[in-house]
Amino acid sequence: MNYEPRPLPEDVQRLCTKLNCPPLLFSHLTLVFDVSVDLVHKLRQKFPDLEFDHEAVCFGAATHDFGKIQHSNELTGPGCQHEVAGPALLKEHGVEPRLSRFTRTHGSWLQEELPLEDLLVALSDCVWKGQRLEELERQVIGRIATQTNSEQWEVFSKLDGLLEEITAQGDERLAWQQKEG
Repeated sequence: MNYEPRPLPEDVQRLCTKLNCPPLLFSHLTLVFDVSVDLVHKLRQKFPDLEFDHEAVCFGAATHDFGKIQHSNELTGPGCQHEVAGPALLKEHGVEPRLSRFTRTHGSWLQEELPLEDLLVALSDCVWKGQRLEELERQVIGRIATQTNSEQWEVFSKLDGLLEEITAQGDERLAWQQKEG
């Protein structure tokens, strides 16, 4: 099967071009965005009463690592300077704080309590490659259960199945990134 992700939104593509986004980062952002669109769509199906900003999640996923444009050493190595640099870089290019925040929060979900949208961006950044993080999923489950007045086990059951579908394509996404990046 030939995996082909959705393209980044046009405004994000233009920003990538303007900022000379490295190909590896561009392909990573494309994959995380693609996963976020699937995640949002499937959450809406499984939890029709769940209220969250779908567009913000997808934009956040499409731009979450923009700070790596300035800290390119973190493209292939560890570091979190990109999380500090990201919001200012996006703000400098006209992105409002409610959307630029994801560049900071996608990596801080363990350190601070975040809204569901931020957790979903972090989750998209995790599951795109087939990885599952129990603590992150636990936080997502808690937020969904609270917002939908559901039992956590019910939410877990639905979310687990949804994430299994998404993570099943992890190897295909990794292969696509290696080819494109």
